[in-house]
Amino acid sequence: MSARARDALGGRAAIVGIGATEFSKDSGRSELRLAAEAVRAALDDAGLTAADVDGMVTFTMDTSPEITVAQACGIGELSFFSRVHYGGGAACATVQQAALAIAAGVAEVVVCYRAFNERSGRRFGSGVQHREPSVEGVALGWSLPFGLLTPASWVAMAAQRYLHTYGLGPEAFGHVAVTDRAYAATNPAAWFHGRPITLADHAASRWVVEPLRLLDCCQETDGGQAIVVTSLARARALPHRPAVVTAAAQGAGRAQEQMTSFYRDDLTGLPEMNVVARQLWRTSGLTPQDIDVAILYDHFTPFVLMQLEEFGFCARGEAADFVRRAGLPLNTHGGQLGEAYLHGMNGIAEAVRQLRGTAVNQVPEAERVLVTAGTGVPTSGLVLAVDE
Repeated sequence: MSARARDALGGRAAIVGIGATEFSKDSGRSELRLAAEAVRAALDDAGLTAADVDGMVTFTMDTSPEITVAQACGIGELSFFSRVHYGGGAACATVQQAALAIAAGVAEVVVCYRAFNERSGRRFGSGVQHREPSVEGVALGWSLPFGLLTPASWVAMAAQRYLHTYGLGPEAFGHVAVTDRAYAATNPAAWFHGRPITLADHAASRWVVEPLRLLDCCQETDGGQAIVVTSLARARALPHRPAVVTAAAQGAGRAQEQMTSFYRDDLTGLPEMNVVARQLWRTSGLTPQDIDVAILYDHFTPFVLMQLEEFGFCARGEAADFVRRAGLPLNTHGGQLGEAYLHGMNGIAEAVRQLRGTAVNQVPEAERVLVTAGTGVPTSGLVLAVDE
């Protein structure tokens, strides 16, 4: 158990701009162009120009480096640039690193971005095709020879144990899919706009890896999303209501691997997200009851249930019922199951819209939003809030 105290980052920075390309299955243009389009759109939204930017943060596994994107966008000198590891687990950590740089005076305006052709190009869902030798790859050597080749197969192991432990059936996961798709159906930017589903649709969808069905798995998307972060003082002079970074955290659990942490004592939870949860609650001084909207990383439905439990919104094994009875507005943009799979960056944008009061599925008087990044890997999270 970590003995860390409340950190000093909260309230030092805010998100002031969001921008995205369209979300598609075949963008017809390069990943660099998608990144540049998203960055320019986010700067326009923030009321800033390329000349204002002095920092950039992205993920690893990104084909468009910070310096190249800066050049493509007409950004000049950079005093800070960084990449965060572990795929979708990096999403909220990009904002954390931007906030850290701003709080330390290393940079004044930082752009966080993610862009890829994840449907028409390299598809993460296709599994491991080739891997350079690495220490991390050794862990996969215990799983790949036995047929666990794809993210869905890795998650299915934990999902099956979850169902067994709590005496549930695969329909428990369907509540997440139905909720996401209901919100996506009313979101014109979502790939599944106008296409809600029912629990019967979920149950009828084909098996991918038992107990996961097709509708338990997120999309594969082409597109880009960018976020602009600056100091709270500067944010107050810009066009939109700031989305204040009230708390930001990263987390890795004991016996942590990338999606294959099968040797833990318990497979029914997400210890890495519990590390994040404890730090977010400590730093923000908030509790689950204070959160108005939750944007939880939904690459696979079972991990949404586990996240609700790790954050204390409900007891262990009770998350499916919590979602069924709409205990909290969840993934109001449609999530990665319904809107787009941009490794969680589009979820951060939705949190900002909720706090601005401009979301398509606006939650009345939303003042505090929880956002999480990818699970099953070292991860991250944010609590964003309106400026008081």
